[in-house]
Amino acid sequence: MPRNTSINADIRDARNELGARLRELRRAAGLNGQQLADALSWQGSKVSKIEHGNQTPTDDDVRAWCRTAGAEQEVESLLADLHTLETRHAEWQRQVRGGLARVQESVAQRESATRILRTFQSTFVPGLLQTPGYARARLEQSANVWGRRADVNEAVAARMARQAVLYEPGRGFHFVIAESVLLFALCPPEAMLAQIDRLMSLAMLSNVRLGVIPFDTSYVVAPTHGFSLLDDRLVTVETFTAELNLAQPQEITMYRKVFDSMALAADYDRKARTHLHRAAEQIEQRNNAREQP
Repeated sequence: MPRNTSINADIRDARNELGARLRELRRAAGLNGQQLADALSWQGSKVSKIEHGNQTPTDDDVRAWCRTAGAEQEVESLLADLHTLETRHAEWQRQVRGGLARVQESVAQRESATRILRTFQSTFVPGLLQTPGYARARLEQSANVWGRRADVNEAVAARMARQAVLYEPGRGFHFVIAESVLLFALCPPEAMLAQIDRLMSLAMLSNVRLGVIPFDTSYVVAPTHGFSLLDDRLVTVETFTAELNLAQPQEITMYRKVFDSMALAADYDRKARTHLHRAAEQIEQRNNAREQP
C-alpha cells in the first residue's frame, strides 16, 4: 500500500525545519560543515544530511552539536522538536504486528491518562461509542487491509473494554460527528440501527456531549479529516498507513480552534436526536427498498 504523501510531506518538513535550526547554530558559531564534522569526529556528509533533512539526528548528536557550537542553551528546545518528530508518525504496519487487539490496548492506555477527550469524525463513529457489531465491521475492514483477520474477535473485545473509561468519574467527553457518519454503509443496516440507538443512549450520560453537524451546514472549516484532542497535550490523526501524533503547542492550539469551530456548527440534545432518528428512518427505507423484488 502506498504511503500517505501528505503525511510524509509533513514529516519531511519537520525534519527540514530541525536541520535548518541546527545549521543556523553552526553558522552563528562561525563554523563550516567540515569544521563541525572534524570537531565531532564525524564524516562531513553527516552534517550535510542532518542539515538538509536527509538524516534524523540522535539525542547525543543534538547535544554534541550544540556543545560544539556554543549553544547549549538550545539543547532542550531542539530535543523537544526531535522527540515530536520521532513520535508524530507511528506507522500502522509496525503497530499491527502485535495484532489488532494490541493496538486497541495501546489506545486504551492513552485514553485512561486523559481527563478531557474531544473527538471530531466525518466518516465513522468514534471507537469509544461503537457497538460490537459496528466495531466488528470496522475492524474487519482494517484486517482486510493489513491481513490480520485472526484476532478480530479479540480486537472487538478490547475496543469494548476501552469504553469503561466513559463511566469513570472525573472525565469528560465531547464528540462531534458529521451527519454523513450516520449514513455511510460501513456495516450491515441492522448493525447501524443498533449503533444509532447506542449513540442516543450514550448521549444521555452526564459527562458525554454528542453533537451532530447537519448536511446543510455551511462549514467555516472543511471537515478534511477526523482527529482526537487528548486534554491539551496531544492530537491524534489516523490515516490509512499511519497514526499522526501532534504534540507541539502551536499544533494543539490549531486543532483546538478547529474542534471549537466544528462544535459550534453541531446540533445537540433534542436537535441531535432528531438527526439520529432521521438517519435511522433513512437506513430502514434504504434497506426495505433493497429487499423488494
